[in-house]
Amino acid sequence: MTNSSSFTPTTLSYRRAFALVFRRDLTIALRHKDDIFNPLLFFIIVVTLFPLGIGPESNMLARIGPGIIWVAALLATLLSLDRLFKNDYADGSLEQLLLSPCPTFIIVFAKITAHWVITGLPLILVSPLLALLLFLPDNSYGALLLTLLLGTPVLSFIGAIGVALTVGIKKGGVLLSLLVLPLYIPVLIFATSAIDTAAMNLPYSGQIAIIAALFVGSITLAPIAVSAALKVSTN
Repeated sequence: MTNSSSFTPTTLSYRRAFALVFRRDLTIALRHKDDIFNPLLFFIIVVTLFPLGIGPESNMLARIGPGIIWVAALLATLLSLDRLFKNDYADGSLEQLLLSPCPTFIIVFAKITAHWVITGLPLILVSPLLALLLFLPDNSYGALLLTLLLGTPVLSFIGAIGVALTVGIKKGGVLLSLLVLPLYIPVLIFATSAIDTAAMNLPYSGQIAIIAALFVGSITLAPIAVSAALKVSTN
């Protein structure tokens, strides 16, 4: 009983720190609506351009639809990554957060989670409507939502590592893309493979298991890597 009670205040303080940083980032995003709408509009525009450019042939669109949706989601996430730490770095609040007594990985985890809620969650909600536009088979909708639900957090957590490494570099967008895009390829491959397999009424649990492993690994290791990168970049 003594050991469990001694950890309670620390646990509560970590939860409170997470909640405060998470709520702060959501509040800032709601004040600047472009942080929410720009990636979402980019996602919608990219997906809708393909039927206009390729043509309305349903079989062709259904075959390339999973790749279109996932490439658009990947690029939309990449578009929004630059604001993850840059604004806090510019106004000095990032240094104050890093100097707080709370462990840095708690703060980083809260900021990345808020980023996913702002960017990744809207993409998941609008993706079924865009899947209709691409004539995806009905039996692939479950795989589409499941891969996006597991895969988009991986994009945010892995992307945060690249942002942390380039946060002190002016116009580091190109370098960020070079660092992050190769790491996104496994998620893209297995997510599109799962959707294609589901469209053929075949089991796709293997692909989902790999994406789930990437999800668990990213949320476990990425905040630690981001914390170390931010300390190096801000010093």
